[in-house]
Amino acid sequence: MHCPTRRRRPTRDADFSAIAVPSVRGLGYLDYTIETHASRSLSSMAEFRRHEMLCDLVLHVTHKDKTVDFKVHKLVLASCSPYFRAMFTSSFRESHASEVTLQDICPLVVGRLIDFAYTSRITVGEKCVLHVLLAAMRYQMEDVARACCDFLTKHLEPANVIGIARFAEDIGCTELHKQSREYINTHFNEVTKVEEFFSLSHCQLLELISQDSLKVLCESEVYKACTDWVRWDMEGRAQYLHALLNAVRIYALPPKFLKNQLLSCPILSKANSCKNFLSKIFQEMALKPLPPAPHRGTQLIYVAGGYHQNSLATMEAYDPRRNTWLKLTDMGAPCSGLGACVLFGLLYTVGGRNLSFQTNTDSSALSCYNPMTNQWRQHAALSVPRNRVGVGVLDGSIFAVGGSQGSTHHNTVERWDPESNRWSLVCPMTVSRLGAGVAACGGALYVAGGYDGENRWNTVERYQPETNTWHQVVPMSSVRSGLGLVCLDSRLYAVGGFDGRVQLCSVERYDVPRNLWEPVAPMQQCRSAHAVTVYQGRIFVLGGFNQTGFLSSVECYCPDTDKWSLVTDMPLGRSGMGVAVTMEPCPGSLPLQDEEEEEGGET
Repeated sequence: MHCPTRRRRPTRDADFSAIAVPSVRGLGYLDYTIETHASRSLSSMAEFRRHEMLCDLVLHVTHKDKTVDFKVHKLVLASCSPYFRAMFTSSFRESHASEVTLQDICPLVVGRLIDFAYTSRITVGEKCVLHVLLAAMRYQMEDVARACCDFLTKHLEPANVIGIARFAEDIGCTELHKQSREYINTHFNEVTKVEEFFSLSHCQLLELISQDSLKVLCESEVYKACTDWVRWDMEGRAQYLHALLNAVRIYALPPKFLKNQLLSCPILSKANSCKNFLSKIFQEMALKPLPPAPHRGTQLIYVAGGYHQNSLATMEAYDPRRNTWLKLTDMGAPCSGLGACVLFGLLYTVGGRNLSFQTNTDSSALSCYNPMTNQWRQHAALSVPRNRVGVGVLDGSIFAVGGSQGSTHHNTVERWDPESNRWSLVCPMTVSRLGAGVAACGGALYVAGGYDGENRWNTVERYQPETNTWHQVVPMSSVRSGLGLVCLDSRLYAVGGFDGRVQLCSVERYDVPRNLWEPVAPMQQCRSAHAVTVYQGRIFVLGGFNQTGFLSSVECYCPDTDKWSLVTDMPLGRSGMGVAVTMEPCPGSLPLQDEEEEEGGET
């Protein structure tokens, strides 16, 4: 039976003294929480404040010769601010005062903080958020500061992030400063084009470009940012150029870019010591192969397309450090038998074919994936479609080697110039090659093995860009098509493949100065039409095909121990995919003959 509560007038305590309390036994205990009690109590306190009831403090807030008074309750302010708690509960004279003055702070801002103390609500916009944040930090109101930081973090952009980062550092707001610095690192190329960037001191710029976490597609972006900063005030900033160049990872600059800077950079022409410094490094790079310069940020292994019953449009990335796979934006069309490479930090896929029950089309496409935007775009097409093409990067250009169109197997080679976005034919190979291994090593381009429609090869050719000529080098010990070829520590590794009878697990290494192939440890699984790449001094082999079907396993080779180890599995077994390594993305493909079907798993 519902018993409604009747409103009564306040009754004196004496009125209750005569009421008899009955005995209640066997009912146990009551533990009951009224969820709305706290909010109702806070609402009552706000009402008391509005009517200036029970207030025990007057806050005099002065700013620019203007004073505004706020009648408040010490208890309410102390409950949400360690600053006021210390003021009212310690031996400070304010603890017994009925009036307190707050100097040099906007009354409107203090009013918002007081409203928050009584209502748990805060409203900020772009005009006042920094003032409210500053006051929240001053009076240690963490919830308000966190709300302001969340608002600012969601509205960071290149034009304001440097100023917000400075402000956060000045007031000791570590989380906002961290978020701002991460935004600068992730959007470095955009941030360095706005006016705030050019207001940085040379020390601040040095600190920025010295970070490993800086996310740039290519170190040339860092170099350009430094020279643009100097050009902003040549007379006052030229003295800092040498220090800035020492922070740039010069050995990671593409040699072609560095050469162009030495020839045409107007700032270098006025700074002889800097030009001599860069010239010495360029000569060193030209004289002997150097180990790859360390990359900024995290590098991932990207896997594009491939074949499993039909050509795939998928794009994924593997992070060996975390042993995780990342699903990325699909390619524009399904593609297998494609080549892949990285140029200036961008990932390019070349050729391939789209093979399914409905279509069977060779591709001449050149597609570019930008890890900064997780988006694809198209560039100039090859002169002819090239399925199972070999791809390499040499002197700032992409080379597409061999491949096939229908029953025609190519011996031709094309070079793509990113500046003109044009393909041009270079000297052809001595034989046609489909499914050959291609890799750049020591300033030359090598092609090994492959298939010409009748023969599988163990021969190896080397292309010299200076003379536009191919030269035979000592052949591999095994016939291989559908192999992987990579350069590691200035030596070539030919990995797996198909010899016309079976898939291979064998691996051989080419010593360039000795012109000699020698065996190294075999893979744990035989493979052809697999993907092979180098990641942080180790060789990674992904997927492929053998008599058991499509492989999903990933193996890793350590040259120091000469051992292979299984490291993970791909989300889906496949063959004929493109693979390359570049920076992680910044916070979200004609039927073959029967023997070729066995080699690559395609139908």
